[in-house]
Amino acid sequence: MNYLAHLLLADKTSNSLLGSLMGDFVKGPVDEAIPKPLRAAIVQHRRVDSFTDAHTIVKRSKNRISPEFRRYAGILIDVFYDHFLATQWVSFSDQPLNSFTTQVYAHLKQNSHFAPDKMQPTLNYMIHYDLLGSYQQMNGIHQALCGIESRLKRPSHLGRGIIELQQNHDALRADFMDFFPELIQFVEDSPVSTEGALG
Repeated sequence: MNYLAHLLLADKTSNSLLGSLMGDFVKGPVDEAIPKPLRAAIVQHRRVDSFTDAHTIVKRSKNRISPEFRRYAGILIDVFYDHFLATQWVSFSDQPLNSFTTQVYAHLKQNSHFAPDKMQPTLNYMIHYDLLGSYQQMNGIHQALCGIESRLKRPSHLGRGIIELQQNHDALRADFMDFFPELIQFVEDSPVSTEGALG
């Protein structure tokens, strides 16, 4: 899953919104110097990604991607699913999307000093350009893909991958609407504690 989904699924009772994004930037064992709520959120991020990658519906979505972009199907589906989450937001949250994103950006600004250095440009871009809100529009998804393309080491032409969303829109939206409730249930059934295994 991509940024918006991880943030929605974050534990709202703890200081974990930033940690829910750090999972993409913290590799290997989680440093015990990181505050416990952030560490728990990183662990949850990884569990959400593992559940998602192994799910048959997500695999079905990846198989809808054409051979030209099949190498990047995982990235594309992560971003496309955030598009559907943004456009179908009222199905999954009582809080309006713009209210949610405003709250998230305020939290990220307040806690950005906990983020790794390599994560800072992403946070700045997300907040300045309202990246999360832009996922509602096709152009926002295109810009997100272009941003990812610029960070990849090898040429990918990932920005052109927007055509995969345009050509498979209804089928991918149906996949997402089938899958996301199962992901929500998975998170609710197996919360990550800030105690116990995290020390």
